[in-house]
Amino acid sequence: MMKEYQGDVEEILAHRYDLGADYWTTSDKRLIKGAPFSTLESMMLLTELGMDRTDPLIEETAELIFSTWREDGRFQVTGKGAILPCQTVNAVNTLCHMGYQDDERIKTTFKYLLATQYEKGGWRCNKFSYGRGEETLYANPGPTLTGLSAFRFTEYLNQEAELDSAVELLLEHWRIKRPIGPCHYGIGTLFMQPEYPFRTYNLFYYVYVLSFYEKAKKDERFLEAFAALQKTMKDEQIVVVRNNKKLAGLSFCKKGEPSVLATKRYQEILQNLK
Repeated sequence: MMKEYQGDVEEILAHRYDLGADYWTTSDKRLIKGAPFSTLESMMLLTELGMDRTDPLIEETAELIFSTWREDGRFQVTGKGAILPCQTVNAVNTLCHMGYQDDERIKTTFKYLLATQYEKGGWRCNKFSYGRGEETLYANPGPTLTGLSAFRFTEYLNQEAELDSAVELLLEHWRIKRPIGPCHYGIGTLFMQPEYPFRTYNLFYYVYVLSFYEKAKKDERFLEAFAALQKTMKDEQIVVVRNNKKLAGLSFCKKGEPSVLATKRYQEILQNLK
């Protein structure tokens, strides 16, 4: 854990019982409720601040998350609600950041995700909140980006053609721009404002994840997005243009200010592109 961010850690821990049960959740294990201080997002925040798998809190929260795992590989993170692909990709991505990518249950989930990709690449569900227009013929870019984030922890990275099709979906979206997928993910003003920590479908997160994939690295669409990100920087540092207002009290991601940890993620991008 990074000592300079101890205050941030304490702020996150202060929300641990907000929803009535331990580990940032409810009594019926709704692990995505209470964002950005839900179970899954709190773990993403704490691992970004340097907490690792050996910490008892990581182990205990991982046990909670795994308690929602189903034998087919899905995660039921909404209590008794429906299980959607976006929920499974968020759960597996979080567990990978927590250090559990080699767990046999996680391996089953990755096989499930590969087997259930949409025919045009990426992941989507059959929930059509905005109707069934032509744009819904695409997968949802947001969950697809999160899924690719998780897969970079695995042996499938740059070895699996199915992942290349997911990368292609995101690269194609850079050209399309308009909202696509059943949940209408677009590339507009908000997307172009670098967000940190990584939470939503956003320019910084988009460039960061795709920089791990050989299919994207030399593609002109990716390079355009990378150049757009660089234009937002100040003195070679990532400036946090957007984040959730509930994170305003955290020092590592102050809105409108350069972020040391965000800039470290940018440096990873540069390393990936060498």
